[in-house]
Amino acid sequence: MDMERLDHHLAELLAADGRMSFTDLGKATGLSTSAVHQRVRRLEERGVIKGYQAVIDAAELGRPLTAFISLSPLDPAAPDDIPDQLRAMPEIEACHSVAGDFNYVTKVRVASPLALEELLARIRTVAHVNTRTTVVLSTSWEGRPVVTP
Repeated sequence: MDMERLDHHLAELLAADGRMSFTDLGKATGLSTSAVHQRVRRLEERGVIKGYQAVIDAAELGRPLTAFISLSPLDPAAPDDIPDQLRAMPEIEACHSVAGDFNYVTKVRVASPLALEELLARIRTVAHVNTRTTVVLSTSWEGRPVVTP
C-alpha cells in the first residue's frame, strides 16, 4: 500500500471509530504504533482530521424531532450573514450553503412540534429570512464516514 493510500486508510478507520487505538490502527495497516502516531499527528496538522467527537442520540437527550429548514433572505441585497446570525442557536446542528431556490439548508433537532414552531419564529426574526421546513419522519442512516473512492 503506498504512502498516500495508507493515510487515506488511517483516516477512514478513524472516521469509523475515532477511539481506535494506535496499536489497533497499526494492526489494521501493517504499521508500527509509532509510525501510526506520527501519521495521525500529520493528518491532524494538515487538517485532514479536524477533530474527534462522540455520536449522540438526540432523542435520548430530549430532541427526538429532526427537521431541515431551507432559508432565503427577505432582502436579497442584505449582507449574507445568515450563518453568523444562527450560530448561537443550539438546536441547529448544521448549516449548508446551497444552490437552488434557497440560500441555506439547516438541520435542526428539537423536542416537539411546538419547539420547532418556536425555533422557526426565532430564525425568521433573527436572520430576516423566508423558510421552508421538511420534518423527518424516520432516519434510515446518517453520519456515514467519508470513504476514499
